[in-house]
Amino acid sequence: MKELLVVDLGTVEYGAAWELQRRVAAARKAGAISDVLLLCEHPHVITLGRSGKISNLRVPGEMLRRMGVSFFETNRGGDITYHGPGQLVGYPILNLGEIRRDVAWYVRSLEEAMIRATAEFGVASKRVSGRTGVWVDVVASSADEEGKEVEEAKDEEKLAAIGVHLSRWVTSHGFAYNVSTDLRYFDLIVPCGIAGKRATSLEKLLGRRVEMKEVAPRIAAHLGEMFGLDQRACGRDDLETMLRIYEDRKALAAV
Repeated sequence: MKELLVVDLGTVEYGAAWELQRRVAAARKAGAISDVLLLCEHPHVITLGRSGKISNLRVPGEMLRRMGVSFFETNRGGDITYHGPGQLVGYPILNLGEIRRDVAWYVRSLEEAMIRATAEFGVASKRVSGRTGVWVDVVASSADEEGKEVEEAKDEEKLAAIGVHLSRWVTSHGFAYNVSTDLRYFDLIVPCGIAGKRATSLEKLLGRRVEMKEVAPRIAAHLGEMFGLDQRACGRDDLETMLRIYEDRKALAAV
């Protein structure tokens, strides 16, 4: 099996992670490194995809600045979303030319990896037709006149979002899975441009504290299975060394 280098970046600013993705993708296109999965958390940030509408940002930029929330327009697919502490963000940098040249299959595989990982916590999640991402059914209930609980209408809440970019069949951007995210920040936007739908988190669904270390290895393992890749932990310093070797060789070749 080919390998997948899994790199835990910890908490990293969105702009720095985007630049690192660019460098990894360039090296992957050149065949200088293996496929890579970058895992991280971001400080509060809202990002707008290339098909997104700025009207789905519900507050003015000045309010975002006062709240310490950054804003980026990106080249990923999808609309608007929020990233922040307690959310597992994954950036797979894969050469689909060596796996399977099928964008729809790739997105479904990202969803499937998260659905399988969620099931390991005893939570059923699903796809919703026409809406990229991972969703869970929620049931609203109330008490009748006798105080008995009565089930009301079912709805879906979004547990994970996906937005990807491909260049020469090499992927970037990826997924965001709400582990213990402060869901109030999603009120700043129309999540993924879908009015009337709310975000949820694994912690909310389970009713207990959930640590990132409980979730990240599970999703990484299922991603490796979906893409037929043997995952190997890689330190950030080791990744930087690989990138510098490639970039130095490229610079020398250009002289």
